[in-house]
Amino acid sequence: MTEKQKRDKGILYDANYDAALGAEMLACKDMCYEYNLLKPSQTEERAKLIKKLFGKTAENCTVLAPFWCDYGYNIEAGENFFANHNCVILDGAKVKFGDNVFIAPNCGFYTAGHPVDSARRNAGLEYAYPITVGDNVWIGGGVQVMPGVTIGSNVVIGGGSVVTHDIPDNVIAVGNPCRVLREISEEEINKEYIFKK
Repeated sequence: MTEKQKRDKGILYDANYDAALGAEMLACKDMCYEYNLLKPSQTEERAKLIKKLFGKTAENCTVLAPFWCDYGYNIEAGENFFANHNCVILDGAKVKFGDNVFIAPNCGFYTAGHPVDSARRNAGLEYAYPITVGDNVWIGGGVQVMPGVTIGSNVVIGGGSVVTHDIPDNVIAVGNPCRVLREISEEEINKEYIFKK
């Protein structure tokens, strides 16, 4: 079994010293580098390159530079996907985003994890568990999503949260570790946002 096959089965694999995976990662990093050097006004070039980089995108997909990922082909983004500056997606496993997902700056989605024991960790072994984000999700600034997490639909993740466990639909969740604060109320759905001093 190749290291890539091990990775895709969710078992420990050599992420650091396997030549085939290393070559895939370097090719992806080169594309990220190229993407990050494009001017913000080069919208057509940016759109073409992100569609080449990601495994699957809908028509409207916006990713602001700088952006980094490991392989690219394991990322799927739904319609109206928006990732703000400094997004990092370590996509050793699939990372799937539904429709209308908005990601604030400085967020990370990490499918990669490492053994607790130093011998296997120092040997370059790691695992990759998928991350899934539903539809209509707002992820606040500085949020970090850990391996194997599913975030439901119609969810708000508060800024600075570290998401280590699944989050159900229709809730606001915050904290480290991230936990459900409450359901989104009808009053919030209908709230008018008017700034008053």
